[in-house]
This record gives sequence, structure tokens and C-alpha cells, in this order.
Amino acid sequence: MTQQAAQPTGEAFTIIHPFEPLTSEEISRASTLLRQHPEFTTAQRFVFVELKEPGKETVRAFDAGVESRRANWSREAFILLRDHAGRRSLEAVVDLTAETVTSYTELPGSQPPMTEEEFLACENMIREDSRVQDALRKRGVQDFSKAWVDKWAAGHIMEADAPSSRRIARPILFIQGEDDANAYARPVENLVVTVDLDSNEIVDIKDTGVVELPSKKGNYAAERVTDPQNSPHFPEVREPMKPIHITQPEGPSFRMEGHGIEWAKWKLRLGFTAREGLVLHDITYDDRGTERSVLYRASLAEMYVPYGDPGDTHWNKNVFDEGEYGLGGLANSLELGCDCLGEITYVDAQVCDQEGQPATIPNAVCIHEEDAGIGWKHTDFRTGRGEVRRNRRLVISFFATVGNYDYGFYWYLYLDGSIEFESKLTGILSTGAFGDGQSPKFGEVIAPGLYGPNHQHFFAVRLDMNVDGPANKLYELQAEAAQPEENPWGNAWYETKTQLKTESEAQRIADPLRGRSWLVTHAEKKNTLGGDVGYKLELGGTLALPLSQPGSQQHARGAFTRKHLWATPFAERERYAAGEYVPQNPASGGLPSYTQHNRSLDGEDLVLWPILCAHHVVRPEDWPVMPVATVGLHLKPSGFFDGNPMLDLPTQKDDASCHTGASSGESCH
Repeated sequence: MTQQAAQPTGEAFTIIHPFEPLTSEEISRASTLLRQHPEFTTAQRFVFVELKEPGKETVRAFDAGVESRRANWSREAFILLRDHAGRRSLEAVVDLTAETVTSYTELPGSQPPMTEEEFLACENMIREDSRVQDALRKRGVQDFSKAWVDKWAAGHIMEADAPSSRRIARPILFIQGEDDANAYARPVENLVVTVDLDSNEIVDIKDTGVVELPSKKGNYAAERVTDPQNSPHFPEVREPMKPIHITQPEGPSFRMEGHGIEWAKWKLRLGFTAREGLVLHDITYDDRGTERSVLYRASLAEMYVPYGDPGDTHWNKNVFDEGEYGLGGLANSLELGCDCLGEITYVDAQVCDQEGQPATIPNAVCIHEEDAGIGWKHTDFRTGRGEVRRNRRLVISFFATVGNYDYGFYWYLYLDGSIEFESKLTGILSTGAFGDGQSPKFGEVIAPGLYGPNHQHFFAVRLDMNVDGPANKLYELQAEAAQPEENPWGNAWYETKTQLKTESEAQRIADPLRGRSWLVTHAEKKNTLGGDVGYKLELGGTLALPLSQPGSQQHARGAFTRKHLWATPFAERERYAAGEYVPQNPASGGLPSYTQHNRSLDGEDLVLWPILCAHHVVRPEDWPVMPVATVGLHLKPSGFFDGNPMLDLPTQKDDASCHTGASSGESCH
């Protein structure tokens, strides 16, 4: 089942809600209107066309049913452009209601993310260059069509690569074998090509020494893992396991209208942008007839991957997968029974090509329910009577392939009022080659002559909090051992609660040894027990920090990763952890810049920015394709309810479950 956004009818747009993503017709109309603007030229290429989200007052008036809600706001598109001839970037806003271009602004010194068309042109140009071909011949390559080009962003290499001058990429090459689909098994070490994507020319080639291409294949398709030349080699494919069938004969428990979802006691709206991918809007919970707000907007705000290898091919690898490429535009079309299992609802995503024409990604977002194990349980040992309720979660997810790596992004809503974000990392390592007698110090050997460099993945999540309303406070919670005078037995400890009142105070490092977490409360409301109404944030993953040193571009460009938590008051243009325009920037924008004025967080409309880390020291088991690794966070009610919100669940038994041994009991209570 595929859900579609609201479609235009006749001359007017029929809009279910202001957060509905742009339809394909709206994208086409927005680009058509912009092309008619006197400043538009044929050298300008479209990077993004997406919904310009209305202001919070407009959305809240719409949700409240204010009579004039449709008369006082316009449906708008935000457009990002690159002018290759003029070497400049521009952004525009098109009013689709009034059919006018309301702003058209040049962005001095800024670069937008790379486009798919630029990637393809870059690959062809490098393959056909005689200097590159000479370097490949030295490595025994004769068929240049077998060269794969990974279009890595340039980072910030030299003064000439500043954003105001050239539009630079720094691709690296891999060689596909004759019967091998995985070119990452044969990296071209020490060949560094620098490309200008505006002029479509190679501006520099450095070859700092031939390293022999690794000999082993890295196939991972089922029909090829039995090849004796493969690493690892399996003599045969194992027998299939017995199937698991997940069925919901009566259909799912959620319903959708446009991109709005109602499930259990939750309500929310789906959004999707070419940069962020999946966005969740306006998340509320029905607490015994009262609709209570939890989050206004939740999204991934950046993904940064710095490498820790000083080799010529690897030293400047530090990519912002969202800000330099755009995750939404790289979303997969998900497949039933493979990517998603069970009773599935799919949602298409609408992005654009470089001509501003709509491009549909079918089945970009997957929505389904999953059993989440025991929700609560207790057996009275005196009477033998047991009560048990199963938890369930609503899963909303998408997958994006960024070159070699594949990333899954999952949001989970649970019956107990909690929310989780999880990223699943898989795909293929960005590999390096080493010569005979060498041993890579800054990575791990994964096959003969092949290694995986050390690196880290940082995920910045943006949580625009709305705990029972926009006026919120932030506290840090952690355990403390009691002092001897009140701790005669040495066992006593308590939890401290410290308000973080300013942006500088809210730049925090995790401390799992003391159970450190953070609590967002309503500024004034109390629960029925007299305590604060709040939601607690807990971080998962390794909680590592970056290891790049001052003076490195990784240290300068990824400054937001040096804290596990940031907090800011809401500002409309503060949406991305590393800033709006990341490519080739020599220093980190975003959070370090947003917080420099040290604004108040006391009773404000708060935005939390948790930073998660997947600390990746490569294992042989990560080759040739990496088993899923996960990082995530947990938002759980803490004082938001006056007791267990799952207490009202009915007793239910899954009649589809069976026991292959003795007969099972008849009741769940």
C-alpha cells in the first residue's frame, strides 16, 4: 500500500495540513515559476525543491481550527540552486498560492550539496583522462570502464578550494574485477584526483606511489560467496531457515490521512526533505482524552564521518553525508519482505532533478507495527496469578545509500509513551590497500593486501521539544553518592537535578558512570504528584568523542561533535548541526555559531541536539559487507504521566502463537 500526498485540484491546491510535503505537481509548478524570474539563467541547476515550512504560529492556529487558518498563510517552496557559469549559489522562495517568486538571494562563499548529475559527469571525466589512465596502467589496469569513482567531497584542502572560488570534489578510485561486483575489494591507493564540478575539469592529480591491487575478491551475492578466490570463502550456501510469517489479518492498528498518522494514543505527521530525509512533525499523545504535545519536529540534523588514517588517500576524508550530499535524495526504494516485514504501508518521496523536475522515490518510507516484547508483567507468588501485557511499537523508517555505506534511520513510538531514534549502519567499508611486508597501523586487515581505516560516524539529531507546550526547561540528572554523615552504611546515593539555564551551560558530555541523562520539563505545569511534567533523554552507542587534533580540518569542521548534547532556543533557520552550507567550509558552522550568544534556555521554546557516535575500529567480520551496527537515543516520559500509561491495555493473547511441546496455558492473566 502506498500513501500519496494531497494532490492539486483544478486551479487551487487542496491541502490537508501545512506540513504536507510538496507534491510532484507543486515541485514542477515551483520550478516553472522560478524559471520565469528575470534573474534565472540556463546555467542554474536545481539542487533542492522542498516545502518551506510555515511558522509555528500558523501551524498551531491551523491545528486549533482557527477559522482564518487557510486565509492567512501561503503554500511555499524553498529552492536551492547552483549557477555553474557564475560560480555562485542561490536560494529562492516561491509562493505557490500567489504564484510569485518572493525571494531570490545569492549566497556568497557558500556551496550547496553535490547532485547526482555532478557525480555522473565526474566519474566519466576521470575515467577518460589520460593521466588517470596512465596511473591505472601502472597498477595493471587495462579496462578503464572497470574503474569505479567514489565522488568524495573535498573537505577543505587548500586556500584555493575556499567556497567562494572553485566547486571541488576529491574522488577516489576502485577497480571492479572481471566477475566481481564489489570494486571496494581493489582500492587504487595513493591516486588522488581533484575535480572542479563547475567547470567540469580535473584541476590536479597526485600519484604518490603504486600499491599493488589486492588479489582477493569481495563478493557478497549469494551465488558468488562460494568462489574459492573470494574472501571470505564459503564452500556452500547454508540451507534456508524455516520462514517466519508476520500477519495482521485485520490490518494494521494505525490509520493515515495524507501524511498524518494516528496509532494507539499517538498522533503525528510525516515530512520528507531531500537533505534530511524523514522528518516527524507535531507528535502528541492522547492522555485519557487530553491531547498532549511532546515534540514539534524531530529529524536527523547532520551525519559526519571523519577518518583517522594519515595516508595520502585517506587523511582528508571527513564527509558530512547530509550537508554535502543530501540523505533524502539518496533514499532507497524499499522492498516488501526484504527491507520491511509484515503488514506494511509505504510512502513515496518527491525530490527534484537538476532541471527542477519532480523525481519520485517509490516506497521511500516504511511504516509498520512490531511486537516489542513484554510491556509489563508480574506474578503474585502467593496466589500464582500473573498479569502480563505485551508492548508494541510503530516503526517509521527509511534507508539511504551514501556511496559505500548504507544507513537505516528508524523512529519508534511505543505504547508506554516513549520514543526512540535508531540508526543502523551497514554496507561496505571505504577500503585501503597496503603492500607486502607492511602492516597498517591506522586500520585493520580485512583481506590479503586490504584494510579498513579507523573512522567514526557522528549522528546529530534535532529534537524541537514541545513538552505540554512550547515553554520548557532543561535539567541534567545524575547519581551522586551520599556524604558519610548521612550515609553511615556506605550504600546511599541520590539523583541530582541541575537546571541548565543558558546555551553554554547546556553543552554537555555524557557520563555513563553516573547515569547522566537530561530532562525537559514544562516551565510551569506540575503533575498530580506535585512533580515536574517532563520527558527524559538517554543516549545509546559508545558515547565516544572525536580524536582529531586541533589544527586538523576534522577538528575545525566537525566542532559540533565535541559535545554529546547541545541545546538552543528555537530559531527558524537553525536546523542543521554543522550549518546550512557545509561543502568546503574550513570551519564548523551550525551549533558552535548558533550558541555563541549564550541565549537563555529558561522557560523557552527548546531544541535539543543529541550527538551519537558509532566508533568504528574495523573487524574482519565487517568484510565484504558489514553486519548492522546501531546507535540510538531514548526519550521516555518522566513525570509526564501520573502512573504506568500501559495500565489500561486489555488482556490479549496472540492466537497465532504455538508451542511445539506441551500444551500452553489458555490465558494471559
